[in-house]
Amino acid sequence: MDTAIKTPIEMLAHWAKTQGDQVYLRQPIKGQFLDFTWAEVQEKVQQLAGALQHLGLERGDKIAVLSKNCAEWFITDLALMHGGYVSVPIYPTANTDTIRYVLQHSGAKAIFLGKLDHWADQEAGVGGELLRLAMPYDTMPAQYQWEQLLKLGYPLVDAPLPTPDQVMTLIYTSGSTGQPKGAIQTFASYGWTCQAVVRDLRTDGNDRLLSYLPLAHITERVAIEGSSFYSGSVVAFVESLDSFVADVQRAKPTVFFSVPRLWSLFQKNIIDKIGVSKLNLLLKIPLISSLVKHKIHKGLGLNHCRLLGSGSAPIPPSLIHWYHSIGLNICEAWGMTENCAYSIINYPFDARKIGTVGRPVEDCQIRQGEDGELLLKSPGLMTAYYQQPEATAAAFDADGFFHTGDLCSIDADGCVTITGRVKDNFKTAKGKYVAPVPIERKLAQDPHVELICVIGSGLPHPVALVQLSEGANLQAREEVRTSLKATLDSVNPHLESHEHVDAIIVVSDPWTIENDVLTPTLKIKRHVLEKAFSERVDGIRGAQVRWEDELTQK
Repeated sequence: MDTAIKTPIEMLAHWAKTQGDQVYLRQPIKGQFLDFTWAEVQEKVQQLAGALQHLGLERGDKIAVLSKNCAEWFITDLALMHGGYVSVPIYPTANTDTIRYVLQHSGAKAIFLGKLDHWADQEAGVGGELLRLAMPYDTMPAQYQWEQLLKLGYPLVDAPLPTPDQVMTLIYTSGSTGQPKGAIQTFASYGWTCQAVVRDLRTDGNDRLLSYLPLAHITERVAIEGSSFYSGSVVAFVESLDSFVADVQRAKPTVFFSVPRLWSLFQKNIIDKIGVSKLNLLLKIPLISSLVKHKIHKGLGLNHCRLLGSGSAPIPPSLIHWYHSIGLNICEAWGMTENCAYSIINYPFDARKIGTVGRPVEDCQIRQGEDGELLLKSPGLMTAYYQQPEATAAAFDADGFFHTGDLCSIDADGCVTITGRVKDNFKTAKGKYVAPVPIERKLAQDPHVELICVIGSGLPHPVALVQLSEGANLQAREEVRTSLKATLDSVNPHLESHEHVDAIIVVSDPWTIENDVLTPTLKIKRHVLEKAFSERVDGIRGAQVRWEDELTQK
């Protein structure tokens, strides 16, 4: 490991010494910021680490964190690093089964509980045996409250610095294909990645970051929390979903990352307010165009942004083109839990490369496997999957390259396009393999489609399941049917005969995390939909468009 890589604990000490009285974390409480300076954060980190020691928790113990994003999440994370504990973050939306599995599999000795929307539904997953420590929010009952913890025992001021190969955290994957796996990340892999983000995106103390994507996900943990440790940037949080836009406007972020689902929701809100044809007309009038763009940027709270990003799931190229047309350039990036979420990015933004995820960053190597799989090597790679030696062995090739499971193409400039998942490819009843993702991308160009999943394992031909956008749900069914049918008829002729989509089925119930169709990072669980729909759609032929409630009439 490069000796120049410092740990977050060393960085905290550096900022507390050089800009201790400057605000670091901004937590909105009832619409007002509660601010924490760098020196205050360091003091709380030392108090909290001392309390954990006082409670008999030993270095190397696993300690879970179950909370939505807040200032105390950062403080807890730093305290766990300072005390030599291994953090085990859990998604704040996780159900009882997932919570129970992660706590048992990791062997966690205690759990920090924070901001949660439905803690009563999750409490059974935590159980009664585990030591519970509460952040200062409405959360499930706990043995110790935040203010108590900050006064317990003696502050841990001098502690041995973490070593590069020391395990920092177990990050459990979102489990899109089964039980989550715990990726072991060390101080070396995490520190290298955070420093690479700061190096490439050139963030510094003048930047304002906003933390709202789940911190249990490696992307937020690196891109926002991690980069703030190494850049000295200020970080604001979001109070609730209802106050989201106001929180963004108040925080005035200069760097803003989001996920495709939210970018498409922002687009819908803008179009609903202005109208497609009116917006297109206004954007063609030179002077008016810049005023309209400025008004849209301000309305989103993104008028101070110098950098916008999207990751965690594929974003339709048409959406990036649309944002580009209103003067907002979204840099798409690619990463996984296993590589600390940062390896490939389209930055600086290059409009000619929309549709790709950009080029590998410095010190990251990629190659294509025989089957077109993206293989990757980087200093940010995990050490192993926790307690899963077989899965670990299968994940790396003989040269130490990681099997990402993503299919890709690489152009002459070295830019990578993700074309699907190795495991997503299925075999139809005719014994032919189909790659669903490119088909989904083509069909998703229809403006009525919000989410789409092509299934077909064991069926004569693929079938597309579609969740309509909110606007499309309000339109007459036959209007929507005509549009979807026209889209299907325009796509099928360009597919191989065995890939032809037999039907588009419009689903009745929205796909959510709660009904287990979406992972916490909003990826679709294809296997869940296959199980629910395969038998019901078998036998529908002839490129039809049906609503789920029409399925009985084959």
